[in-house]
Amino acid sequence: MNLYVKVGNFLDNIILTGMPGSGKSTIGVLLAKALGYSFVDVDLVIQEREGALLQEILNRQGTAGFLAVEEAAVLSLDCRRHVVAPGGSAMCRERAARHLSGLGPIVYLNVPLEELLRRIQNMAQRGIAMEPGQTLADVLAYRDPLYRKYADLIVDCPPGQPLDQTVQLVRTALTESGLFR
Repeated sequence: MNLYVKVGNFLDNIILTGMPGSGKSTIGVLLAKALGYSFVDVDLVIQEREGALLQEILNRQGTAGFLAVEEAAVLSLDCRRHVVAPGGSAMCRERAARHLSGLGPIVYLNVPLEELLRRIQNMAQRGIAMEPGQTLADVLAYRDPLYRKYADLIVDCPPGQPLDQTVQLVRTALTESGLFR
C-alpha cells in the first residue's frame, strides 16, 4: 500500500475525494456502514437542491455554472460523524476545498486513468464537469495536483482491487495516520 500522510486534520467526518469513477460514493457508503456513520453524496445534494440531474445542470449552466452550484452545495455542508463524497470537481474551487478540509480529513482515492476509463461507461450522461473537447486524461491531469494539495491521505487503488479491501485500506490509513480513531 502506498500511503501519503499530510499534517493531521483530526475531526469526526471523513471526506473521500478523487476522480469520477474512483469509487467515492460506493466506498463511502461501505465505510460509513463499517464505522456507524452517516453518508452524504454531494452529487445527490446538488441534484436535490437544483431539481435536475448533474448532466442537465451542466447542459444548462456550463462548466463554470456547474462548479458554482457545486461550491454552494459543499459550503452548505455542516455535519458530524459523516463520510462525505464530494463531486470529483469539488477541489477545483478553493473555498469548497478548504471547507471540506475543515470538516475532516480528506482521503484521495487515487485510481489509475486506465481503470477510470474502464469504470466510466456513460461519459456523456455522467455529469462530469469538463469542457467540450477535453478527455478524461485532461481532466485527471488538471485535478490530480489539486487532489494531492488538499489530501491528508492518499490511498492508491489498483485495478481490480475488491471494494472491501479498499474500505479496509482507507480505515487502516486513517487509523495509522492518527487522523481517525
